[in-house]
Amino acid sequence: MTTNVESPSAVDAARVRLKKLRWVQLIIGIVCMVMIANLQYGWTLFVTPMSEAHNWSRAAIQGTFTVFVLTETWLVPVEGYLVDRFGPRIVIMAGGMLVGLGWALNSVAGSLPFLYVGQAISGIGAGAVYGTCVGNALKWFPERRGLAAGLTAAGFGAGSALTVVPISSMIASSGYAATFLYFGLGQGLIVVVLGYFLAKPDANTVAALPKPSAIVAARPQLGWKQMLQTKVFWVMYLMFVLMAAGGLLFTANLKQVAEDFKIAKVPVSLIGLTLPAATFALSIDRVLNGITRPFFGWVSDRIGRENTMFIAFFAEAIGVVLLSQFGANPVLFVVLSGMVFFAWGEIYSLFPSTCADTYGWKFAAGNAGVLYTAKGTAALLVPYLTGMAGSSNWHAVFWIIATMNFAAAVLSIVVLKPMRRRLMAQPAQVQPPAQEQVPA
Repeated sequence: MTTNVESPSAVDAARVRLKKLRWVQLIIGIVCMVMIANLQYGWTLFVTPMSEAHNWSRAAIQGTFTVFVLTETWLVPVEGYLVDRFGPRIVIMAGGMLVGLGWALNSVAGSLPFLYVGQAISGIGAGAVYGTCVGNALKWFPERRGLAAGLTAAGFGAGSALTVVPISSMIASSGYAATFLYFGLGQGLIVVVLGYFLAKPDANTVAALPKPSAIVAARPQLGWKQMLQTKVFWVMYLMFVLMAAGGLLFTANLKQVAEDFKIAKVPVSLIGLTLPAATFALSIDRVLNGITRPFFGWVSDRIGRENTMFIAFFAEAIGVVLLSQFGANPVLFVVLSGMVFFAWGEIYSLFPSTCADTYGWKFAAGNAGVLYTAKGTAALLVPYLTGMAGSSNWHAVFWIIATMNFAAAVLSIVVLKPMRRRLMAQPAQVQPPAQEQVPA
């Protein structure tokens, strides 16, 4: 009878490769994520220049941002499936090409429909890169999934921090179109080059990887169809939507909020720097939005995913309420917006690591991709909330967001934690079909 159990010598050899490869793989994924960060987090810098150049409304322009998020997220399950089946290289290289093409099209868009096309292509490319890098990190670090997913997602969250000032300066000096073109092509090219060196762990390497806790290691390897049959997934999906909506709204509108609060250009001096309030907030928010992902991922590896969710989600609700009440003060706007982004960005490490813990490592990229579509669902709320705010009603919108954050915090402890514990205590009750079973 043939067995797939590897010999000790093969496993030992795999351990040697593992020490050299897995941190290199993680670093490559982080850098690729940095290269696509501006597609989402730099967008707010382009809104006002495009509106002034073409007389397009903010709501219409933010509609194209929603198109970006939808194509970035809702196609990730397909891209994750391709990664699980064929490996990360071809998917991420294709994604890099689409990233460059999308922003190149944005640079010459003279109508909103044309801009929608550019944003859709950008979103497909960004989703291919994002889903590939996070899925690969989950596979290479099964015992540190929270930290690995957090470090990878940190590249996306903080990656635009260093380019806020250069992009703002280039828009002012050369126009938004040239900025779209040169940053888009440069970022896409780097992704294509680095993507060539990405690889998934082979069977020997998987055998050599440090093991997670016994209950996690013993999970059956469920594909997305089996995952969708569990109530745990849908609770996580709802929580993801509740948390993502507010963060996406701030991402797309932070500069506009500062302008409506009449503080965007007011100088703020903190930590030895003096910058206009809007520029300062954008820079520090990106840094904190990146730091939070590995930080809370690391915390969740130690105190549990749901406990960490409750702490972070409740802090987000408090931060949004405080920003609503005191955001008209330029210094507090910078500080409190930083708090909001710090308590929000961790969803991109907590949810994929929780998903992989619950449903297994083999289909981690595809399963995390299906869950990631919740971000696209949340993006549908952004134009509606932006329109509700107009130029004078941000406070009401902030209270709506805070309520959603608080609801997600309660769900994490009251519903998700006991429900997931019951599912993971009885792994034999939910089995994948024969063709998706992991080889012995």
